[in-house]
Amino acid sequence: MKRLLSLAVFLVIVPHFQAVAGSSLPVTRSIGAPVGFAAACAKYKWLCGRTVAQQLNDQAGIALLQKVNRSVNGRIVSAEDRSSSGNGDVWSLPVAGRGDCEDYALQKMKDLIEAGFPSNRLALSVVIGPHDQNHVVLIARTAGGDYVLDNLTSAVKPWRTTGYTFLATQDFQSRTGWRVTLAGPRAGEFS
Repeated sequence: MKRLLSLAVFLVIVPHFQAVAGSSLPVTRSIGAPVGFAAACAKYKWLCGRTVAQQLNDQAGIALLQKVNRSVNGRIVSAEDRSSSGNGDVWSLPVAGRGDCEDYALQKMKDLIEAGFPSNRLALSVVIGPHDQNHVVLIARTAGGDYVLDNLTSAVKPWRTTGYTFLATQDFQSRTGWRVTLAGPRAGEFS
């Protein structure tokens, strides 16, 4: 019975994703990485390195994205870096089960890479989030488009449906680099 229910949910959710997806985030010129990214790159080789992984079809990939997004959001408590690490803005994996937005995104990337999702299909992105604050999310690139994994929602969404304005995104191919994105509702304010 559980398998039938899981299959039914899968058959309803995946076509919905595919219907509203279909596009990759646009990128333009190179830009400097956010403060804290270089130190995280040096500390976590998987963040800026390339791992060989088996290509997943979109259905399996999206199911994995949903599973990891829910799992990480459920096991980490949101906390600013000062309270979790004792320092200012530090890009790290969560400390003692606590972290801020980039810590969630890093943990999701690590978990996805360990589960076999190709590293060159994952990138961090800085967006204008709720309350006009910078916010970091994880982007997962599939054949059907780019999806956002966010610590503020358990839903994995196509980038166009998040309501976020994307400012800069880690380069999918040159993993230490960043690219200007400028996409979303307020992108025109920054061009």
